[in-house]
Amino acid sequence: MASLLNDYAPLLLRIMLVVLFPFSALDKIVNWPSAMKQAGSTVLAPLMLVAAIIVEIVAPACIVLGWHDRLAAFVLAGFCVVTALLYHPFWRYPDFWRFQEGEGLQHFWEFLKNFGLVGGLGLVVLAPRTLPATEVLRDPLASTYVVGPKAGEVAPSPP
Repeated sequence: MASLLNDYAPLLLRIMLVVLFPFSALDKIVNWPSAMKQAGSTVLAPLMLVAAIIVEIVAPACIVLGWHDRLAAFVLAGFCVVTALLYHPFWRYPDFWRFQEGEGLQHFWEFLKNFGLVGGLGLVVLAPRTLPATEVLRDPLASTYVVGPKAGEVAPSPP
């Protein structure tokens, strides 16, 4: 059982991290007129929408399959940043600054969710090797937090 957990936990976590993107791509395809309306009325909107669909399908597949996964996670993280900045500008809504229920607050939460995804995807880019699940179960309160010159070093195994 422990071996099964160690072998498949990282795959399951990667799937959970990227599962929303293919569904988002499918939504853009099925509801193309609505997606075009949201993308805006620029000449490049159809091209940007097709590019978004490709990124939302290809990058998650690469991350789950482990094929150029670091590059795919980097591209998908960039996509999330651009999406947050272009489509969730919460700061432009007066109701946000009063922290009242409304469109500004909805965009604020969507903005933060995008950056939460950026954090998870950043871990795929910078820390692709996962700790065995059995080690986490053995010492669940141990910290993985490392900054400065020690960041990136492999921690010694406990005795």
